[in-house]
Amino acid sequence: MKKFVRIMSVLTAACLILTALAGCGGSNGGSSAKIKIGGIGPITGGAAIYGNAVKNAAEIAVEEINAKGDIQFEFMFEDDEHDAEKSVNAYNKLKDKGMQILMGTVTTTPCIAVSSEANADSIFELTPSASSTDVIGGQPDKDGNVTIQRKSNVFQMCFTDPNQGTASADYIKEKALGTKIAVIYNNGDAYSTGIYQKFEARAKELGLNVVSVTTFPSDDNTDFTVQLNDAKNKGADLLFLPIYYTPASLILKQAKDMQYAPKIFGVDGMDGILTVENFDTSLAEGVMLLTPFTADATDEKTQSFVKKYKEKYGDTPNQFAADAYDCIYAIYEACKAANVTADMSKEDICEKLTAQFTSSDFKFNGLTGDGMTWSDSGEVSKSPKGMVIKNGAYAGM
Repeated sequence: MKKFVRIMSVLTAACLILTALAGCGGSNGGSSAKIKIGGIGPITGGAAIYGNAVKNAAEIAVEEINAKGDIQFEFMFEDDEHDAEKSVNAYNKLKDKGMQILMGTVTTTPCIAVSSEANADSIFELTPSASSTDVIGGQPDKDGNVTIQRKSNVFQMCFTDPNQGTASADYIKEKALGTKIAVIYNNGDAYSTGIYQKFEARAKELGLNVVSVTTFPSDDNTDFTVQLNDAKNKGADLLFLPIYYTPASLILKQAKDMQYAPKIFGVDGMDGILTVENFDTSLAEGVMLLTPFTADATDEKTQSFVKKYKEKYGDTPNQFAADAYDCIYAIYEACKAANVTADMSKEDICEKLTAQFTSSDFKFNGLTGDGMTWSDSGEVSKSPKGMVIKNGAYAGM
């Protein structure tokens, strides 16, 4: 009898300990009660500025949301070094860790590969910054028009490359920024090529005088003298660069070396040029670009985000950071509206979030736009803003 009582006492004590542990986990949103969100992007290598900005901002958003005490997120991030094969490997690692939602990937070419995987696996994906229509299934024709062959569960927070190309041509025309325009783009990159194709088509419609179009094959390219000489010899007074910041920084340096000083107009891939290591930021003075976010905006939401980002990371957030912050909050609001819980399967969560994002009732207000909506094709509806670099900082145009 005494032996039985001792056994029961031990079992009762063990149950009490387990109950206490379970209670602690539940009250603080333990891992079993958290929806697992994966993130993928370059946090090392030449495109690390983009990936680190996305990772940092997403972490801020997750901390804020978890502090609310309702829906709880666990955020897991993997480095892909801006490489498609490594990005797929990162995706598989996150799957093995139980990822239920994907916020990523950051750059376009890796995202095209990963989005096919996420589509096949029925994992809801919202990319902050991979802007090619190939990410969501689109294929541009020779005129830059896109026919969507939908990846049904893949969505974009950034506006698409065709939209950037069209908006850039419209902005250049409206502001009369150049009489003779030269374009240098990366013909080995889906992001750059997609923007150029739509820019070219829109420029013809608007009657813009494009006098030079030259290309380069990779962001590793270091010599742009041939392209710049072609633009200079043809009298281009505006250089349109639908490219990332690394080659853009070299182009600005080499243009100065040859005493060629056209106006420079870029797109969101140039955001981050001021933080390139050993780059003379005075070379970027007057550079114009389109982006959905400006860190100097005076609204309370932007100021709060910028303040937190600076305090935590010692840097000013760029557009990629703002898009990532919006991604996490859009997922949060959609999860609340669709009654998503952590115990649901990734397939059920995917179905609920896809339905929510494409619902006419779902409108999201974020750092990068108000009243954002998503089409059935996965494209977001919001407008870019003009920005110019003045005194080493971004300012609205």
